Amino acid sequence: MNQLLIEKATIYDAATILEFIKKLADYENLSHEVIATEEDIKTSMFSEDGNVEAIIGYLNFVPIAFAIFHHNYSTFLGKKGLYLEDLFVLPDYRNDGVGKKMLAHLAKIAVDRDCGRFEWSVLDWNEPAIKFYENLGAELKKEWITTRLSGDALIKLAKT
Repeated sequence: MNQLLIEKATIYDAATILEFIKKLADYENLSHEVIATEEDIKTSMFSEDGNVEAIIGYLNFVPIAFAIFHHNYSTFLGKKGLYLEDLFVLPDYRNDGVGKKMLAHLAKIAVDRDCGRFEWSVLDWNEPAIKFYENLGAELKKEWITTRLSGDALIKLAKT
């Protein structure tokens, strides 16, 4: 494989990011949940109060992978962490080391920013990803259950 170039995304990459989000959702059988627009991407990532970042992996100037990440915080460590929201590599480039290079790039960002940890979630049915992460030395924290409020439930609680 040729040299993978990993670049920080800019506002001009909003359409590319949205396309990757849609491809990831399709892979996860969650396409029906994607309501994000290109304008949403621009606002949430690239506005003055944007709190999310993205990187894009290019091969021969063609985008083949992306990752979206943000900071979280560990009260136990007393440090910020880096949280990987999404990582997606186009199917034709899986098993070529692209995912590992993307994660290594993010790990370097975490170290450079003095983060105490680098975390992400994986769907329990995604065995290829689970094995890949375990081979990298990642620890699956099975005792933690993701909890989410959204939509009407979020609005209802906010009004109490």
